[in-house]
Amino acid sequence: MTATNAVETVFRIERARIIAAAARVVRDVGIAEEIAQDAMVAALEQWPESGVPDNPGAWLVSVAKRRAIDLVRRKETYARKLAEVGRALEDVPPPEVPSDADEIDDDLLRLIFTACHPVLSTDARIALTLRLLGGLTTEEIARAFLVPEATVAQRIVRAKRSLAKAGVPFEVPYGPDRATRLGSVLDVIYLVFNEGYSATKGDDWVRPGLVEDALRLSRQLAALMPAEPEVHGLNALLEVQASRVPARTDADGRPVLLAAQNRARWNRLLIHRGFEALARASALTTAAGTPPGPYVLQGAIAACHARAVRYEDTDWRTIAVLYGQLAAVAPSPVVELNRAVAISMTDGPEAALALVDAVADDPALKDYHLLPSVRGDLLARLDRPAEAAAQFTRAAALTHNARERALLLTRAATCGPA
Repeated sequence: MTATNAVETVFRIERARIIAAAARVVRDVGIAEEIAQDAMVAALEQWPESGVPDNPGAWLVSVAKRRAIDLVRRKETYARKLAEVGRALEDVPPPEVPSDADEIDDDLLRLIFTACHPVLSTDARIALTLRLLGGLTTEEIARAFLVPEATVAQRIVRAKRSLAKAGVPFEVPYGPDRATRLGSVLDVIYLVFNEGYSATKGDDWVRPGLVEDALRLSRQLAALMPAEPEVHGLNALLEVQASRVPARTDADGRPVLLAAQNRARWNRLLIHRGFEALARASALTTAAGTPPGPYVLQGAIAACHARAVRYEDTDWRTIAVLYGQLAAVAPSPVVELNRAVAISMTDGPEAALALVDAVADDPALKDYHLLPSVRGDLLARLDRPAEAAAQFTRAAALTHNARERALLLTRAATCGPA
């Protein structure tokens, strides 16, 4: 491997940590990202001559810290910044290896909470998180979410400005604010995963790249926050769901529904990792004496599906109970819709249809294509083909994903149950 290739590889792996280390000093993620780029340029200039350092990641972090400190010195007096940063800024080269690995992890955690701050819109949080923590370029983010590159670039620039204007502190929140902010972080990672798992628009139903990005972020967060059950709950959910990706489409990229999937193609390693994460989440919840949170419950639901060797073996009764618990801690018409699906497998489609009709007028489901899709399935199972076809056709009109639209139109033509 050439020195140039080594720089590119190490920078891609360590990028988030380098930005986090610089942001801790300058307190601005936009400036920190520029400093990280400067550190990479320095490596491109020096490594071909001096050779790749024994610890290249630490070298880049150290250079970024040094440049951040120099920038602070230039902007403000030494005494004022000394008090703010809280340590001496001496004119000596930084250590080759950071003195405290925990300090780097703390910086990374601060960066995660900053990028996912509620002061930003959801779209801005997603774009900034993928940029700073996922290491994706604006072009890659735009391609993944099927929006113009200029739109993503504007979101990222505005997000950085908004954080600076709002004076968002570069810190990990504590106390009551922590739960709210952590929820925002988890939601952003989950939204990234969902867009990869079941794309909302475009010609592909699954985007494995986004699934992998979300998995990497959730694993990173679980390592940084080992005592948070909801973090492990999200990780469990994503690991188990990701295990199904190879079986979710056929050789031509067409969707394969859960009942028809070849479970031998499910990734057993990811399932095992998901079960381990769920066990950690459950143990932490039990130790705290608190009820399981939304992501722990969703992880448990995913695990129920993964434990079934065949679709017919699925423990729908437990899944229905878990959805009931989820509705209690995180009430949502979408949760009720999913609970209705589970109820249809235990108490029959007629009982489930009554639950679906009860939430059908909720404004949140007005343009949600899975509402008529579920109704269509239940009506087909009740031998009401004409009504079922109308529902599948309506669902097809509401979705923006070409593959899913084709599937729904096929179901409208055949009106067979899923």
